[in-house]
Amino acid sequence: MTRRHLLVVFVAAIAVVAGACSKGPLKVRTIQVGRTLNSDNSVGTITTQFKPADTIYVSIKTEGTASSATLGARWTFQDGQVVDESKQTIAPTGDAFTEFHISKPDGWPAGKYKVEVMLDGASAGSKDFEVS
Repeated sequence: MTRRHLLVVFVAAIAVVAGACSKGPLKVRTIQVGRTLNSDNSVGTITTQFKPADTIYVSIKTEGTASSATLGARWTFQDGQVVDESKQTIAPTGDAFTEFHISKPDGWPAGKYKVEVMLDGASAGSKDFEVS
């Protein structure tokens, strides 16, 4: 083999390894909480402070692939009282954002809240936020 052929083979091997690294098993990479969403479902305005009339978004960035997985969001009030719980089935082929949101037309009570993110039924992290 010539040096040029060896270089081509080496570059191709690096590309295969890099591709395999980004397509591993599915995991939650980031949990964002905020007031608005971007077009890719990431949070546009990240915050942990909300007003009673706000819609509250959580965006979950997953990394890796899965033919089918279930993401869930469990929203709780300061005493652990469940405010809302929902799930979505996803089948990502790479990095992706999935959003959940809650709203209350007559306003959220002031206090501390938490959203816990579940991946296939297991906790994948949480974020605390406050309504004042």
